[in-house]
Amino acid sequence: MHEARPEQHDDENRRPAAPDGTEPAEAPRENGPSRRSVLRTATTAGAGLGLTGFAAFGGGTPAAAAPAPEATPDTAAAPKRRGKTMIGVPFEGRSTVRVGIVGLGNRGGSMIDLFLAVPNTRVVAICDPVKEKTARAAKKVTDAGQPAPAVYAKGDHDFENLCKRGDIDFVYVATPWDWHFEMAKTALLNGKHVGVECPIALRLDQLWELVDLSEYTRKHCLQLENCCYGRNEMRVLRMAHAGLFGDLLHGAGAYNHDLRGLMFDPDYYEGPWRRLWHTRLRGDLYPNHGFGPVANYMDVNRGDRAVRISSFGTPSLGLAAYRKAHMPAGDPSWKETYIESDRTISLVQTAKGRVIRLEHDVSTPHPYSRINSLGGTKGVFEDYPERIYLEPDHSNDQWGDFGAYAEWDHWLWKEHANPPGGHGGMDYMLVFRLTQCMHLGLVPDFDVYDAATWTSPVPLSDLSIKAQGKPMEIPDFTRGDWKKARPGMDSAKPEG
Repeated sequence: MHEARPEQHDDENRRPAAPDGTEPAEAPRENGPSRRSVLRTATTAGAGLGLTGFAAFGGGTPAAAAPAPEATPDTAAAPKRRGKTMIGVPFEGRSTVRVGIVGLGNRGGSMIDLFLAVPNTRVVAICDPVKEKTARAAKKVTDAGQPAPAVYAKGDHDFENLCKRGDIDFVYVATPWDWHFEMAKTALLNGKHVGVECPIALRLDQLWELVDLSEYTRKHCLQLENCCYGRNEMRVLRMAHAGLFGDLLHGAGAYNHDLRGLMFDPDYYEGPWRRLWHTRLRGDLYPNHGFGPVANYMDVNRGDRAVRISSFGTPSLGLAAYRKAHMPAGDPSWKETYIESDRTISLVQTAKGRVIRLEHDVSTPHPYSRINSLGGTKGVFEDYPERIYLEPDHSNDQWGDFGAYAEWDHWLWKEHANPPGGHGGMDYMLVFRLTQCMHLGLVPDFDVYDAATWTSPVPLSDLSIKAQGKPMEIPDFTRGDWKKARPGMDSAKPEG
């Protein structure tokens, strides 16, 4: 699935409107050490990791992405709420959804095509420090018959100026992970809704800060998890909610994708930023593709809650073996020491006692799989390859044909049988549904609480592996509101 992305910086001196819109509010304070001390940490850590000479979007380490002080379970504590819940809050309806795109690499450079393809949407501004990329993207916009976008290409922090514009409704972030938190934060502080590629942040304190800022600024902060919009995922979702699987018991999701060649390709990721995360953490670096769909099946944050995670990791051997076989002597990668487990396996337990298994493996040879399974008291679905076994439809231990359940396709897939774009059409479904909700003034299919929950295994799995599988508590980012049933991905088709 999607991997490439660019990122970052805070906007400490800019004050958002107060929650009631009456007067400027005091800018929220940073959690943890001062920005100056974090910058010093980033400089030191960057030197140790061989980062010198890489532009930030191409693999450098922004302040927020510097290897953080060792996380501890007490960072799961909820900060005092300054705003109010974003659950059930609709977008403001608008005739045209005006989008600013930050990051025009592999992911952003392709997703712009989809923003240009959906109705009632205009790409107003684009940002990337590589000017050739902004030129290509700007041409796509004008070729689509839209006015030329404003271009922000003056260094790594020019995204801040994009976020300050008064004619942008939504900021889309498709940059390296290191920058995701700071870019989302900057967009929120400038009064913009924001959607970020996976993962939305990499530390628990950052996840809490995005929850707080979304509530405080009254703007949505979304993890744009495209796998939630896959055809199989949406069909299983509707079947589960209709009771075809009975009482739900267990599910599994993964990101098992051999990325060794791409991670050592200096052009694909524009430097080593993706590979360098394998020198920093041991846990699941990319849980969202697997966690998001299964959480939707089980109504996590909508009647159930993920409460704890236990993680285990194998030795880290795959990247070093690949480097030995393929990289010449003197390549900068030989200075790197990999600690990321080649395969992580995590078990998440929910408040209702259900179990979700998550896997991550991008360092060893194997076919692509997100696993995507769901089991209940009446049967089970398993993907890769897709197969199903339900009572009373199937018997004699023989898998059934999942294609026979096409009647359960989500209305999005019935309305768009052959969508354009990558990843089997799920990318288009995500963009179409997002902009539809903004255009019509609807509640988004997922929210900042889902973003934080789906990303929390990044720091927590690392902690658990280092503690030999000790369970780590997953914060209740909803602050108790998970107990209330509410709509999510299984949305009704809007009128008109």
